[in-house]
Amino acid sequence: MDPSSSSSSSSSSSSSSPPSEGPLPWWGVAGALVLLAAALSPRLRFRLRIGSYCLLCLLASALTAPACLLWNRGRTVRNMTIIKNVVRTFKYIYGLRFELKGLEHFEIEGPCVIISNHQSILDMIGLMEILPERCVQIAKRELMYMGSVGLIMYLGGVIFINRKSTSNAKSVMADVGQAMMSENVKVWIYPEGTRNGSGDLLPFKKGAFHLAIQTQVPVVPVVYSSFTSFYNPKKHLFTSGKIRVEVLPPVPTEGLTASDVDELTDRCYTAMRETLFRISERPAEVNGGGPSVSH
Repeated sequence: MDPSSSSSSSSSSSSSSPPSEGPLPWWGVAGALVLLAAALSPRLRFRLRIGSYCLLCLLASALTAPACLLWNRGRTVRNMTIIKNVVRTFKYIYGLRFELKGLEHFEIEGPCVIISNHQSILDMIGLMEILPERCVQIAKRELMYMGSVGLIMYLGGVIFINRKSTSNAKSVMADVGQAMMSENVKVWIYPEGTRNGSGDLLPFKKGAFHLAIQTQVPVVPVVYSSFTSFYNPKKHLFTSGKIRVEVLPPVPTEGLTASDVDELTDRCYTAMRETLFRISERPAEVNGGGPSVSH
């Protein structure tokens, strides 16, 4: 037998055999492990969903900022229309459905103070779902330094206040009143002062009501139903869900003075708390919730 023939046959045989598969790349293994862990761990699944939401906010802000600069050439409340249209798409990504009632109460000629309950980082989606034209928000100053999110808030005309400085907050509120009247804008404030996901209301701070009385503009309360059925950090819950939103009739302030601030605060707190329990389909607590005014 010819050795070269044997060698050639052997070579042909080895070349026709299928190539051996190497190990999976590290990123493939890591991705598979993350997906498996997320499927098994509610905590990790929650963190991944929150992480994706924060990343989406950063990316959307970075992409929207140039549009605001090109279209409106800087900081102006008009940019809120652009921002609103972008953020309203988030609800489709996270499976949030809105049921709206009372939007006609936003149809006020001239400025007003809008107040609403403040539950979580998802409030921004709810805010932009119903935000009326020419409306700016009051926010803590720290948010201005949150990268592209802080930039887009600045471009949208958000008014930042230093909550640690009482005197500064008061002077800012005075400036807000002047700007609100001269620029004919509405101001959106969270009177609880901080996020509260308990399904109830925290006592209201009085700044929004002082502002309304000083400028003699109406207060428009807005209530969002409790998120606890689909968003609960303590239970690592973040799923799709329905949010009911109800805009209550404007509360007039003509003729009121500083001595009426507590009564105005109580009136709005009571109406909003009753509405919160009703649209969240939970029984009202007769003695719960604490005082309506935070001193």
